[in-house]
Amino acid sequence: MNYRDWLQQLIYKVINPLVRILIKVGVTPNFITTTGLVLNIVAAALLIYAGFAAAHHRSLVGWAGAIILFAGLFDMMDGRVARLGKMESVFGALYDSVLDRYSELITLMGITFYLFQTGYLWGSLVAFIALIGSLMVSYVRARAEGLGLEAKVGVMQRPERVVLTALGAIFCGLCSDCTLLDPMLILIVPLALIALLANLTAFARLRHCYRLLNEKND
Repeated sequence: MNYRDWLQQLIYKVINPLVRILIKVGVTPNFITTTGLVLNIVAAALLIYAGFAAAHHRSLVGWAGAIILFAGLFDMMDGRVARLGKMESVFGALYDSVLDRYSELITLMGITFYLFQTGYLWGSLVAFIALIGSLMVSYVRARAEGLGLEAKVGVMQRPERVVLTALGAIFCGLCSDCTLLDPMLILIVPLALIALLANLTAFARLRHCYRLLNEKND
């Protein structure tokens, strides 16, 4: 069992009691998925507002990060409710994937705007490259699965991207009064890591699919 599977099982043990309550009161997986999207929209709106705010804008970034991290729990709960509540469906899986992409792209768009608006042009470029990488990781996997291939390889998958983005924003807000270094670096460095590793993951998946196709043709 790798670290992702181990961590996933640990989180499941924590959220399972809440998941069972949600099933009992009739909450559907699609409702949870939609709630996660709405929370990410709120986070992005907060980041955009922070870009215009004259003061305390970094504390707003911290709050946005907390909302992104909280919304990430909904991303785990919708699938868990679907499985334990026997509410799995093909459309539900499609709906979840589409809204996950919207959620991630919307939050990265908010961060890109915030960095640009506050004068960090290079930081906004890093965030935009992270956005491209995040999109391409998902696209390569979806395209591969459409061709009957499995492409789940790579180190920068959605959970890692969400956690890095959220923690970067949270600690940027918490360290807003730091004088030892520019607090914005606490936000930008994790984004740079996502920008690098997400794009590398996309190409790693492309290479993986190339190998699988060659093996089929042999």
